[in-house]
Amino acid sequence: MIGKLLRNVRAGEHRSPFAGLDFAAPDDITVTSTAFGDSGAMPTTSAGKGVGDNTSPQLSWAGLPSKTRQVVLIIDDVDVPLPRPLLHTVAVIDPGVQNVDTGTLQPGTAGMRFIPGSLGHRGYAGPRPIPDHGPHRYRFLVFALDQPIPDGVATSKALLKQMAGRVLARGTLTGTYER
Repeated sequence: MIGKLLRNVRAGEHRSPFAGLDFAAPDDITVTSTAFGDSGAMPTTSAGKGVGDNTSPQLSWAGLPSKTRQVVLIIDDVDVPLPRPLLHTVAVIDPGVQNVDTGTLQPGTAGMRFIPGSLGHRGYAGPRPIPDHGPHRYRFLVFALDQPIPDGVATSKALLKQMAGRVLARGTLTGTYER
């Protein structure tokens, strides 16, 4: 019932935390997954706790510039009925990593460190949209940066500030999920 009432209430891409920062960069990175195609439905195995298995999908990216010193992966939900999109997963990744296997977006995976997302979770947090709210778009955003993110950066807000003006290239894969 609540989902149907809020069906037209959506945060939108224009309210993304990236909108107010300098993230201008070419869309040169190609992001793919064996679990779903761009704008395709994500499998239930990737849905969040209580809805699915909360298993991160396989992801690959190609086209990182040679000067890349850090990669950041952010998964957000732009259709959540809140003032701004939710950041589900925030990962700082070594530039040599260009593929993550199914289920490996979790703390303890070599070459990755996780910063809490909007709800304080570290690691992968899969889709859990409100039932009957309609399809939600989950963007898997990959950013190539020209400098490493300092180890002391511990919040997504601080990470975004560190990234501003440092993005060499970016890429997006969008998956959808509906309950």
